Formats: sequence, structure tokens, C-alpha cells
Amino acid sequence: MNNSPKETKSKSNLLDEVVKEAVDGTYINIDVTTNARTNEIGKINEWRKRLEIRIKQQPIEGKANKAIIKFIKSELNLKTDVEIATGSTNSQKTLFFRDLDKNTVLSKLKLL
Repeated sequence: MNNSPKETKSKSNLLDEVVKEAVDGTYINIDVTTNARTNEIGKINEWRKRLEIRIKQQPIEGKANKAIIKFIKSELNLKTDVEIATGSTNSQKTLFFRDLDKNTVLSKLKLL
């Protein structure tokens, strides 16, 4: 597959909008689909500028939020804290990965 400089630059710009580094960790914007067949990390939605996450759990009494955090920590083999920074009652959320830099999060998500 041949990536032109324009494609690489636009992918980099998109990643910069989806994943943001902070002083004490990294934020990542996600778009969650609940009641899915399987738990999975999807692709980046270029229009919404969010990483798609599908989760089996229904959004009842915060169960889906707990399932998202458990799934992400398990899938990425994380020991660090992961929390929902914004959007706890919305399908569009921002996750916070404490004490992880942006490149570590990107490589664990296989987005680099």
C-alpha cells in the first residue's frame, strides 16, 4: 500500500483531533455503539473524529460505561487508570488514560 504524503498528513491531523496528550495522561474521543454482537474497537470515524467502539452491554444504569472501561483495559493490556472524562450519558465520550503518553496509546490501539 502506497501512502502519499498528503494521505499521511491527513491521517496525522485526524489522529491529532481524536487523541490528545495532556500533562498527566492522554484523552481519546470515542463513539460508542451499545448492544452490539461483540465487543470490538473499530476504525476512526472521520466525520465525527472519534474512534468507534462497539460494546455488547446495554446502556442501563452505567453498565455500558463500566463494560467500556473493562474492555479497553483488557484489550490494550493496561494496568493504568482509564476513566470516562466526558459523555457518561452520551454515546460520544472522551476517555482519559492516566499516566500514558499519546504515542503509547496510539501504538496500543495499533493506530500508529
